[in-house]
Amino acid sequence: MVTPTTLGTGSIPLKFASAISKTVNQEWADGDGDLLDKVSPITKDLLRYWFHPAFCETRKFNFHEGQKQAILNTIYMHEVLKTKNVMDMYMSVNPELLQEMDLLNLKQDKYSHPKYAIKMATGTGKTWVLNALLIWQYLNAKHEDQPTGHFTKNFLIIAPGIIVYERLLDAYLGKEQIDETGNINRNFDKSDFKTFKELFIPSAYKDEIFGFIQSNVANKDEIGKKVTGEGLIAITNWHLLAGVEEEQEIDSPLEDPTQVVKDVLPIAPGTTAGHTLNSLDNKYLRGNEIEYLANLPDLLVFNDEAHHIHEVKKAGEVFEVEWQKSLSKIAKPKNEKFIQIDFSATPYNISGSGQKRTKQFFPHIIVDFDLKSAIKTGLVKTIAIDKRKEIASLPLEFKAEKEGTSVIALSEGQKVMLRAGLKKLRILEQDFVSFTSDKHGISNKHPKMFVICEDTKVAPLVTDFLTTFEGLSEDEVMEIHSNKKGDVTQQEWEHIKQKLFNVDNHVNPKIIISVLMLREGFDVNNICVIVPLRATSSNILLEQTIGRGLRLMWREPEFTELKRENRYRLLEKKEEPANYLDLLSIVEHPAFIEFYDDLIKEGIVGKSEEDLELGESVLGDIIKVGLREDYQNYDFYFPIILQDREENLIPTELSLDNLEPFPIRLEDLKKLVPTDGDVFYSEEITVKTRFGEYSITADIFTAKSYNEFIAKLVKGVSSMFVDVGKRKVKKSFPMMQINNAEIARLADNYIRHKLFDQEFNPLEDNNWRVLLLSKSRIVSHIVLNVSKTIYELQNNIDVTEATIIKRYFSEVDELKMREKFSLDVSKAIYEKLPYPSHKGGFEKSFIEFVNKDSKVKAFIKINEYYHDFAHVTYIREDGLLSHYYPDFIVMIDDNIYIVETKAQKDVKNPNVIQKRLATVDWINKINELNLEDRMNCTWHYILLGENTFYEFKDKGASAEEILEYRKMSKAKIEGKLDAFFEVE
Repeated sequence: MVTPTTLGTGSIPLKFASAISKTVNQEWADGDGDLLDKVSPITKDLLRYWFHPAFCETRKFNFHEGQKQAILNTIYMHEVLKTKNVMDMYMSVNPELLQEMDLLNLKQDKYSHPKYAIKMATGTGKTWVLNALLIWQYLNAKHEDQPTGHFTKNFLIIAPGIIVYERLLDAYLGKEQIDETGNINRNFDKSDFKTFKELFIPSAYKDEIFGFIQSNVANKDEIGKKVTGEGLIAITNWHLLAGVEEEQEIDSPLEDPTQVVKDVLPIAPGTTAGHTLNSLDNKYLRGNEIEYLANLPDLLVFNDEAHHIHEVKKAGEVFEVEWQKSLSKIAKPKNEKFIQIDFSATPYNISGSGQKRTKQFFPHIIVDFDLKSAIKTGLVKTIAIDKRKEIASLPLEFKAEKEGTSVIALSEGQKVMLRAGLKKLRILEQDFVSFTSDKHGISNKHPKMFVICEDTKVAPLVTDFLTTFEGLSEDEVMEIHSNKKGDVTQQEWEHIKQKLFNVDNHVNPKIIISVLMLREGFDVNNICVIVPLRATSSNILLEQTIGRGLRLMWREPEFTELKRENRYRLLEKKEEPANYLDLLSIVEHPAFIEFYDDLIKEGIVGKSEEDLELGESVLGDIIKVGLREDYQNYDFYFPIILQDREENLIPTELSLDNLEPFPIRLEDLKKLVPTDGDVFYSEEITVKTRFGEYSITADIFTAKSYNEFIAKLVKGVSSMFVDVGKRKVKKSFPMMQINNAEIARLADNYIRHKLFDQEFNPLEDNNWRVLLLSKSRIVSHIVLNVSKTIYELQNNIDVTEATIIKRYFSEVDELKMREKFSLDVSKAIYEKLPYPSHKGGFEKSFIEFVNKDSKVKAFIKINEYYHDFAHVTYIREDGLLSHYYPDFIVMIDDNIYIVETKAQKDVKNPNVIQKRLATVDWINKINELNLEDRMNCTWHYILLGENTFYEFKDKGASAEEILEYRKMSKAKIEGKLDAFFEVE
């Protein structure tokens, strides 16, 4: 299809995206706005689970702000506003912007259905957004009462090339692994959905999501052939839609004469040529996939790296690329039931040339999380342009030397750039690896250099230069063969993927060489240096060049603060970097100077002009601190109770042997029984024994039968008086919840066979009424004797001691910390302890104070990232489980103090109260353990405010006096008046 040249969109779509985000954020309001009332119950469940602080605070992984904005904006546009096409989106959000748009352009077929573009910087997790939106669509489609047409169970995920295609299969089905028989299978437990299930899927929906994915994913060879269940997740690369093979481009038939043979004789004889029946069937059926997808009743297309779908301009006319035509064909019969969501870091085309070059952003952009935002929030590496003095000063040629059209050698300028990059790489490697290596010398911080060549013929020259003249081995250099566009064939991918797999954790290769940048999907975290030998004026290619090295290498929390300071220093103060943690160095290419200068002005990148020399620190003031030699003298263990101490009653035959007869003869007692119709005198009987007090209520004397008498007797004898409250009011509580039938049988046998030292039939001639003689104290006598048996029964127990695990803090034998914000200590297992750089003065003073106190035996500062076992589990107000990490543990004499050094400003916060009450309960449980299971100490919980600490310290109080003063109990935490009268 040919369309007229359009007027262009410029940056209007970015203004549109900003307007959407502003509206959505007002509607969301941290989950307390109106948005949740405008979506389905399923969507409400998902949004609360994904983004509400109550859930986010209980997880290690969460969506970052850019991902959250993308998900919210998409759901708002599609489910709340129910926009039908791109024009409708503008009309619903900000119709004034249409005055600046080409309305005819928006009327094209490709914009006539729900279509959303998500602009997110490279390395910021577009796949997680894709996964979340797929879950949102599927669950709504499955659970809606009446189909609305807004949701679907059919999905098509399009990758830009084989690398992203394989990555998507890994995400949905798990990574490939070889089983015992040598077959290659995918392990779903290693998929993104299973690995990050706590982030993506609320518990109630896990089974149906896992079942849907495992049953319905079809790879590019299975589309239209695989029998799926209640939907489809088709994963392919764009080649399928374009109807082309993933083959190397060639300059001429002479370069690859086999292609001529293929064109003339498309089917060569024999299976060795790849022409099995299956492969011939696949070629014959090619194109049927598009027909199959077109015949689906509804479909959501996820288009990864959507800048590939741009228009092509020839001779003043604009043409659609081939695979957009296929998408249009698939969409046509579905109308609004065809949804397209495009992902790209660079969703624009370029119009004009020279100074008039302009970015024309895709009109359907609904969110803009740009590179600047990603850098400033620390989600990707900070970028520094390595401005070389020799490059600026020497009149060097930066294109490969040629004879005619043939490349014969690298230019001197290219060699200078390669040497500059290699020098920096070697310095980084020395410091990074030595700093992060474990006791076995293993590190996962091996920096890599990426060389982007101008031509497929230049790559071998770079390899030869590095191995012949710069001393690198063949294993240290990896050359990736691709076509001129940077696409890798299936055959080449099979060859290189084993080397690239987990490349961050391996020493080699150190340098990766390719034309372009392997396009998208080259997900290596440890690229620290990029040498762009390719000179191009394409802004998209420049931005993608940077994008190949943006993924974070130093993700651990102890480096966050240091990286934040470095970003401020480099981007705001325009100073040299203080460290090279997550700093991407790009060796300056003269052809890119204008582009780099623009990025520097925008605050997106910094510049480094000073030469880094061997021996200079690239780590800033981050240091490793190990265990002191005599650490055993200061070590703590944290007792983790797996099972509480239990006492179980041992079943016992109750005996009459120890029961005593009543001292008055039965014959004499019978004379005291009132005649029929007389009423017995009733009174409440309290029987005091050395085991406790038992109460028999007065109504026992109104029993109408022997069985009723026995029942009331058992009720009384199985309860005990207990003093309750400050006034010592006596209340009766059940003493036993079991064996009441045994007690009734014992009482009956006692009465019949031993009470009167003769056989006694209570049912004969109403003999049982003898038992009701209150003045004779027969009931008291029975209670006294039976209580002995109850006591023996309760003390005939099998004790199961508590099961605990002792987690020693010395298991973590090394901490990483900033030297500037650490203190030398003598009473901890580590030689130094860290304190926060921001508002860490109180903790610093506390460390200094307890370290100097002569009565303090040992102490430790708990680091929740290293000592992740040292936590107390508590139930939040909303019913969710959470973990609380105290600040310090201090030992003085035979006391251990769990210390929280916090101000009491949040003392009335329900969750803070819950956390502290749970800690007191935990402390009480610890103190019930055997002494050897709690370090032979009594444990206490201390809540120490800053003002209290300094006030007591200034008055000369010792650490013990301060900690004893601030011991916590339930009453103190709950603010009860009784707490002030407690004796501790």
